Amino acid sequence: MEMIHRNEYIDWLRQWQDKPVIKVITGVRRCGKSTLLTLFKNDLIKRGILPEQVISLNLEDLKYDYIKTYLDLNQEVEKKLCTDKMNYIFIDEVQNIDSFEKAINSIHLKDNCDIYITGSNAYILSSELATLLTGRYIKIEMLPLSFKEYVSINRIDLTKETLFNNYLEFGSFPYISALEPDKKLIQQYHEGLYSTLFIKDIIQRNGINDVTLLERLTKFLMQNIGCKTSSKKISDSLKAGGLSGDQKTIDKYLVSLLDSYLFYEAQRFGVKGRQIFSTLSKYYVVDIGLKHSLVKQTQRDFGYVLENIVYLELRRRGFNVYVGQLDGDLEIDFVCVKGDETIYYQVSATTLDESTLERELKPFARVKDNFPKYLLTLDTIQREVNYDGIQKMNLIDWLLGI
Repeated sequence: MEMIHRNEYIDWLRQWQDKPVIKVITGVRRCGKSTLLTLFKNDLIKRGILPEQVISLNLEDLKYDYIKTYLDLNQEVEKKLCTDKMNYIFIDEVQNIDSFEKAINSIHLKDNCDIYITGSNAYILSSELATLLTGRYIKIEMLPLSFKEYVSINRIDLTKETLFNNYLEFGSFPYISALEPDKKLIQQYHEGLYSTLFIKDIIQRNGINDVTLLERLTKFLMQNIGCKTSSKKISDSLKAGGLSGDQKTIDKYLVSLLDSYLFYEAQRFGVKGRQIFSTLSKYYVVDIGLKHSLVKQTQRDFGYVLENIVYLELRRRGFNVYVGQLDGDLEIDFVCVKGDETIYYQVSATTLDESTLERELKPFARVKDNFPKYLLTLDTIQREVNYDGIQKMNLIDWLLGI
């Protein structure tokens, strides 16, 4: 399979090349981190860097099984260094080595080392590592393919609407494009990915004792993406299904699922006071195709699936993404904050029905600031309309940047 060029991520790496900070690339398994490192290594060599200046270690490759400790890791890098040139050091799945940060910190002390590391678990940026490397690292969070990237590698004879349907059904992991449209193979791929992620990045990493509870929690979140929930609500729901789990355990398992990048949390954001609430968050899954392979779809899912797609895209675009909380029960689907920039989004499959349009516009009327406000739908009739400053856009066009 030909490597998929992830230009936005490559551009980010180029921007930080030779800067005296450690480049940390995080993200769920198989989202393309290893491929990104390979592409960037090739890019360096094309731009004149000599092959001997590039040191590359994939710590999931058995050929590096002799690297057991942070001391082994440090020694392996040290023996390959060019003393009179800049060295570009790529360490893939670095979290497989206990206390790896000690080796990274030691290597970083050298003036001729430009370090790039990847990891599939948020442990890579635990408080311990963050403390040790304070001010010395920059992080980018990698996600599976955006819809724009997905379109760029697919058949040009298919309409963007057909491609969007496929994107929703099959998902966005890069390897899926090699399996389409074989639904059975895609199902098997998702199940294998889930099993690996579940065992390596969640159960083994966090010492999970009640695997059945964790699995039920995972399926519960997948079935309830985009719904406000809490550990108490989850605990009560699981108890109703005959499975006990106290709130403390649920909270611990939730953190494990978030740390594995299987799910993302959207906290509530008080629009009026601009404060963040720690309760009743919403959760979104890293890939809709994975969800479809693991839990049964229902008709009510579709609106939440669209929300999930938009949430992930907003994260790709560098925003902190929250659920907008207004007075009473009114909500704005997403409040997106990046520095001094704030943007509001509502997401709906269609607003051609007048009552639906009124419902979607109502929360915006309660917002008294002048930040941009967007209504995203799949409508092809009245695909772009301005309602007193609220811009309606076609969701597919928005994803493609049209």
